[in-house]
Amino acid sequence: MKVAFLLSIDTMGYNVSIIGSGNVAWHLALHLEEAGNYIEYIWSRNPANAQKIVSKLFQGEVAKTLDFSKAKSQIYILAIPDDAIKEIANQLIVPENAIVCHTSGSKSISLLENIDAQKGVFYPLQTFSKNKKVDWKNIPICIEATDEFSDFTLTNLAKSLSDYVYFLDSTQRKKLHLAAVFACNFTNHLYSIAEQMLENADIPFEILHPLIKETALKATLNKPADVQTGPAARKDITTITQQIDSLELMPQWQKIYKIFTKEIMNNNETD
Repeated sequence: MKVAFLLSIDTMGYNVSIIGSGNVAWHLALHLEEAGNYIEYIWSRNPANAQKIVSKLFQGEVAKTLDFSKAKSQIYILAIPDDAIKEIANQLIVPENAIVCHTSGSKSISLLENIDAQKGVFYPLQTFSKNKKVDWKNIPICIEATDEFSDFTLTNLAKSLSDYVYFLDSTQRKKLHLAAVFACNFTNHLYSIAEQMLENADIPFEILHPLIKETALKATLNKPADVQTGPAARKDITTITQQIDSLELMPQWQKIYKIFTKEIMNNNETD
């Protein structure tokens, strides 16, 4: 894996059009413009959603079709659900020498193979919500491209947003995305379970905030396995048995507890 901190390359502004109007498209459009790039068009199946993004931009228009043959954009970013990439890409018409890229972490660059354009991937590794501002300078952006020019161009575009640019092929990116599901999506679901447990006991979820923050901080400063704590790490069978019994009325939570407990205990045995 090649990692580049491209602080020595002069950033230049690009003309960009974005296909999609979800959370990723929303953040990309606003922050690419703030970084000195020009957003020419936003396209969405629902034009009203595209208009919401355009209304936040200094300039830009809602694209009425996927025919961009007369557009000036150099880069076309498909920020759409994974299952729609191939379908939309096959309908896309772009100018000669344009670059088309998707933002998926789990899908191959080969989904763009039918497009008559240079191809790439522009994958920001972060969880996005429209109303939650993120620090783009610290968001890793993973680049893949089919040619050197697209690699250089997408790298410069990424550098206009972030100080951290990674060059990963489709196989590496798929593994990264899976790891991110464990680190982010599954972890957040566990937070949700914990919140429900506390609500049932009339305890505010905020009581866990310091613990959540400290656990996340330790995981970024150490090897996570080295800072594992809790009854499973201690092999405290008495506490584990009591907690399993207390989840008798919530068998799905009990199952999760048993799986994680077994994994942690097995991991400690092999350390």
